[in-house]
Amino acid sequence: MQNTPLYPLLFENNFHELVWGGHKIRPMKGLDPNEQPIGESWEVSAIPNKESVVANGDLKGARLSELVKIYGSLLVGEKVAAACGDVFPLLIKFIDAKRDLSIQVHPDDVMAKEVHGGLGKTEMWYVMSADPEAKLYSGFKSPISQYEYQKRIEDGSICDVLASHEVKEGDVFFIPAGRIHAICGGLMIAEIQQSSDYTYRIFDYNRMGLDGKPRQLHTDLAARALDYKVYSDYRTHYERKIDKPVTINECEFFTVKLLEVNRAFHRRLYKYDSFVIYMCLEGDADVSIRTWEKLPREMGAPCVTKIHLTKGNSCLIPAAIADFDVVPNNPSGLTKLLEVYINRRDF
Repeated sequence: MQNTPLYPLLFENNFHELVWGGHKIRPMKGLDPNEQPIGESWEVSAIPNKESVVANGDLKGARLSELVKIYGSLLVGEKVAAACGDVFPLLIKFIDAKRDLSIQVHPDDVMAKEVHGGLGKTEMWYVMSADPEAKLYSGFKSPISQYEYQKRIEDGSICDVLASHEVKEGDVFFIPAGRIHAICGGLMIAEIQQSSDYTYRIFDYNRMGLDGKPRQLHTDLAARALDYKVYSDYRTHYERKIDKPVTINECEFFTVKLLEVNRAFHRRLYKYDSFVIYMCLEGDADVSIRTWEKLPREMGAPCVTKIHLTKGNSCLIPAAIADFDVVPNNPSGLTKLLEVYINRRDF
């Protein structure tokens, strides 16, 4: 496998059935619906036992974590490899919330390493669609002490002190580790996050899980992880532009750009020294490699130089071939993509 040249990677479906899940993800991907309450589609994942598996080309059947160990900086970039070793640093999801998710919080890197030996979980949300009057929770709306936090957990009134936000398609929220939050029913979300599955449930509306048993809460760990500060604005603001990349999030863990396009464009992203992920939210597009000059000569040319990316699916472009063209194809309107990479500059 180590001499197989890298190419743009597509992945097998990786669905997760959850008590709050809906039935929109399969149709979005062009698949027949079924009765499973699919809450999440893990588009690009190296989480153990929940990994992405390559679906195209000579590397078909390989797990993402295997590829990181074998290809290292050719896949993820030299700076990313130096910072993250053989751990793929991001987890990319589509989320279909038919019902409210639990009120929750995630640990930062320091706490996650101390408690779990892993990465923290900073994330961002792009709202793909929203039912009328749909909302989400992000942050506190008024100051709260740890004592009041415990009391409100006990009496079930924690939502009364949360900042509630009515949302619509195109809204963006950055959720740094430590921020209390919850996605509520009626939302489809594209989520970009650190490669971590550590979630501390604070309150879950006293409901049962799919197994008929109460879902586990983590109120003590959450109390340690929480940022109790109240902020003036929890929503990310940006200006939409057609046929031009728009940065909608930039932090030490990931950069995300929104592309709403109806014409072909060229991306040469070697300067970021990072893999690139595209999530297709609307329409479809062809992604074609221009050069593979950074692949070792002994590898030869990639077996796949062009892929077709359809709505509800994602691809990973290795760092060594981050020079490519994207040709959208959506006769009825714009093709909409999220572009994700890591910019290892000083923040």
